[in-house]
Amino acid sequence: MITVIGSGRVGTAAAVIMGILKVDTKILLIDVVKGLPQGEALDMNHMSSILGLDVEYVGSNEYKDMEGSDLVIVTAGLPRKPGMTREQLLEANAKIVSEIGREIRKYAPESVVILTTNPLDAMTYVMWKATGFPRERVIGFSGVLDAGRLAYYASKKLGVSPASILPIVLGQHGESMFPVPSKSFVHGVPLSRLLTEDQLREVVEETVKAGARITELRGFSSNWGPGSGLAIMAEAVKRDAKRSLIASVVLEGEYGVRDVPVEVPIVLGRRGVLKVLEVELTEEERQKFMQSVEAVKKLISSLPPAYLS
Repeated sequence: MITVIGSGRVGTAAAVIMGILKVDTKILLIDVVKGLPQGEALDMNHMSSILGLDVEYVGSNEYKDMEGSDLVIVTAGLPRKPGMTREQLLEANAKIVSEIGREIRKYAPESVVILTTNPLDAMTYVMWKATGFPRERVIGFSGVLDAGRLAYYASKKLGVSPASILPIVLGQHGESMFPVPSKSFVHGVPLSRLLTEDQLREVVEETVKAGARITELRGFSSNWGPGSGLAIMAEAVKRDAKRSLIASVVLEGEYGVRDVPVEVPIVLGRRGVLKVLEVELTEEERQKFMQSVEAVKKLISSLPPAYLS
């Protein structure tokens, strides 16, 4: 069984797409809002009936109902509101993620956890500490989305399918993310050789600002992109696909970094992160990567001590 904690736009998009992909036969939606996950589950069951899917959706307001889940996807958390500082959002969501982490540890102690709560990398750290799970089983979702956006914008410049591009994005999920055109390839040829400097600059800028652009256009943040990426990651875990993806994971010496979660290429399977892949970087690229790492460190250092142990 897959449990999705949080029945907002991202959680429900992920649940719908996982159902369509037949990632599991039972998907549990949990939310603190009474009636919300039950109503979403009922609507999705009607979808399953219409599409002929053998997928059952269940809604609940009780964490104990996730017992037996081998995969837990966490999309719960507060969006940043007008007048709210980044530090206030950090502390508010750290409290939510920490509480959820303790419930996961209690009711789904063998599960793999994937979370989307922002600020993503710092919240991955909080979840890692709250669950006490090995770093392999606590994964921050972001890299699949950021890499997909990089491939999309580059494909528009090149006139090729996004599926033809193998994109690499490293570091923080946010303004300090580090798209790496020299390590993003179209059939072995790096984007840095296929695009001009101006085009590369535009692609990187569009990738970094994609989420803000969506929010600006429609008044709320993205959900279909994140939902699709979560479904792809869930599929890799449930089917033990051993698929290489970009995700935020606590590093243990890779890239010369310890105890900090950032976006890196990983191999994902049944037990979570099977391997962290180290991309060879130039000195200039490494400096940019480390600047992104430092941005995550700064956020983590801003957390109340209760969430750091």
